[in-house]
Amino acid sequence: MPLALLALAVSAFGIGTTEFVMMGLLPNVADDLGTSVPTAGYLVSAYAIGVVLGAPLLTGLGSRVPRKKMLLLLMALFTIGNLASALAPDFGWLLAGRVLAGLPHGAFFGVGAVVAARLVAEGRQARAVATMFLGLTVANIVGVPAATLLGQHLGWRATFLVVAAIGLAAMAALARLVPRIPVEAHQDVRRELRALGNRQVLLGLLTAVFGFAGVFAVYSYLSAMTTKAMGFGESSVTIVLALFGIGMTLGALAAGPLTDRALRPTLYGSLGALAVILVAFPFTVHVQWAALVMVVLLGGVGFMTTTPLQMLVMNKAKDAPTLASASNHSAFNLANAGGAWLGGVAIAAGWGWTSPAFVGAVLAVIGLAIAATAGFLDRGEGRASRVVANSADKSANSSLSDTLSSPSGV
Repeated sequence: MPLALLALAVSAFGIGTTEFVMMGLLPNVADDLGTSVPTAGYLVSAYAIGVVLGAPLLTGLGSRVPRKKMLLLLMALFTIGNLASALAPDFGWLLAGRVLAGLPHGAFFGVGAVVAARLVAEGRQARAVATMFLGLTVANIVGVPAATLLGQHLGWRATFLVVAAIGLAAMAALARLVPRIPVEAHQDVRRELRALGNRQVLLGLLTAVFGFAGVFAVYSYLSAMTTKAMGFGESSVTIVLALFGIGMTLGALAAGPLTDRALRPTLYGSLGALAVILVAFPFTVHVQWAALVMVVLLGGVGFMTTTPLQMLVMNKAKDAPTLASASNHSAFNLANAGGAWLGGVAIAAGWGWTSPAFVGAVLAVIGLAIAATAGFLDRGEGRASRVVANSADKSANSSLSDTLSSPSGV
């Protein structure tokens, strides 16, 4: 494994920690700033909005910046955003800090995925991208539970100060380990924007928006569910979050080789399994050991969708993959914001703390339907291309035969 992948994974660890730690800190932030848990859930959406806005904007602005320099600039902005969150004097400023911290997220993973794929041989690119994402999943085993525990004992501001320090460490790793990778000669914003018009790219992004929203409808309120539905104490929240992170990591590890072998079946299988688990979740949540098993499974199948979706949009926009890859993270974070919002609506409506799971199941089924439609259309386009190619070959062979059989061809 190239050491540069380790630097990308360390950066992903920091990003994953700040993205997901708010789920564990929602009750603490709500108490400290005098608001409700569903209202504090807007802090999850604020980060996601930053990602959605920042991915196309920063990717476009940095389209001609060398890859390594771009990664360092994005990680510097990430560090500043977390420092601003730590120093926020009230809820409004914290919302702004979360948006700022989210701005570089999509662009970083968009550029990072392209860099990771260029560091390895053909046929191992999905595994390289999955290795970078491994930092994101490990953050949910180590970073998020530890940061949540820190926030519970020293205050949520201490959590964001530590995340800012992780950002500095990630910058050092990127500077030391990532080689200089020049911008492709054909790279320009207009070419990248045209790639986003590809129907398969758009359907892949739409699959991410709906399918992944099913995960965040539940995960956004997992800490509250732990104490209010599962019957655990507040001290168990970090354990439950760590179990979700273990599931994420197992899912990411499985997704790399499975995607290299069969991309679309991996995507269909993970989305279908996600819908089933979300339906079953409310019926098992009151049995503590079963609830813990379901948390691991939810993390696993939920994050098995990320690698095939990332590789799908990169493959379908292969002439201009950076913006498509970054936009995929915008799609994931639209799912983040939408899932958190819809889950909060269900709770606020009085449907119960486990009601977001049913909302998530519906979203996962919609995502699966979109993915299946995209696969059907892709097969049709492939058959049409083969027919055209075969017709062209037959025409060329016929012309050659006529030429050889004619007197002038002798």
